[in-house]
Amino acid sequence: MLIGQMKERMRAALKARRTLEKEILGVALGELETVEARKGSLSDEEGFAIIRKLVKSNRETIDASPTPEQKKTLEEEIAILEELLPKSLGAADIEAALAGVKDAIRGAGNDGQATGIAMKALKATSAVVDGKLVGEVVRKLRTTG
Repeated sequence: MLIGQMKERMRAALKARRTLEKEILGVALGELETVEARKGSLSDEEGFAIIRKLVKSNRETIDASPTPEQKKTLEEEIAILEELLPKSLGAADIEAALAGVKDAIRGAGNDGQATGIAMKALKATSAVVDGKLVGEVVRKLRTTG
């Protein structure tokens, strides 16, 4: 489904002459199709993981980019790729989802173990979350009452 959705967006971008969108979708589609060819099939979750990897790579490249134009282009590419990803939970939503394991998080030996407990609880609910944000919420939960 994800590959089909990307092909549709790529066709629309081509027709509308949105070159940057067409190119970044082409790169992402190539990555997805390569993995699919190697494995035989590709779940949406695996596809989302590949797109997240591309977003992360672009974020790292922004820091090393010498020119403002290049940084702007990378930021636009990230925005296009993030539109393909399911919306992730915000800090307040994560905190609410962790209400049931709050005591276990506070009782953990360190922040790493507490984050592990939190991630396990969030994965059990199939929540889409940013690991760094989960870490911040866990630290907040451990420092407040």
